[in-house]
Amino acid sequence: MEIKRMQPAGLVQSPAFSHVAIVPAGAATIYVGGQNGVDDTGTVVSDDVAEQSVRAVENASIALEAAGASLADVIQWTVLIAEEADLHAAYGAIAPRLAGPGAPPLVTAARVAGLGVPGALIEVSVIAAVLPD
Repeated sequence: MEIKRMQPAGLVQSPAFSHVAIVPAGAATIYVGGQNGVDDTGTVVSDDVAEQSVRAVENASIALEAAGASLADVIQWTVLIAEEADLHAAYGAIAPRLAGPGAPPLVTAARVAGLGVPGALIEVSVIAAVLPD
């Protein structure tokens, strides 16, 4: 049994993302809601989008670990970046951590007018899957 990520012929080929993921029956699916670049008190960690991005991914990692998973188990990332934030700085800070071993996960990214947390410049959420032992 394996989780399969695919980059089908006829679609753009990218080292950063896959287009399809197949999770077999019996795998545990883990959903992590939106994580911002905030500390454990809810305070935005910095005005810098790169620093916020690193913390948002770290927060997602903490949530995954609580559910018995890791960043390597992520099937899909959703990344929301405030329209005033530097997209290249945000993505550059987190790109190495978005991909695990093997084919890369699915990624949906959007520029947004604003986020629910005042001062937040990025929000990430994930879907992960873990095969039974």
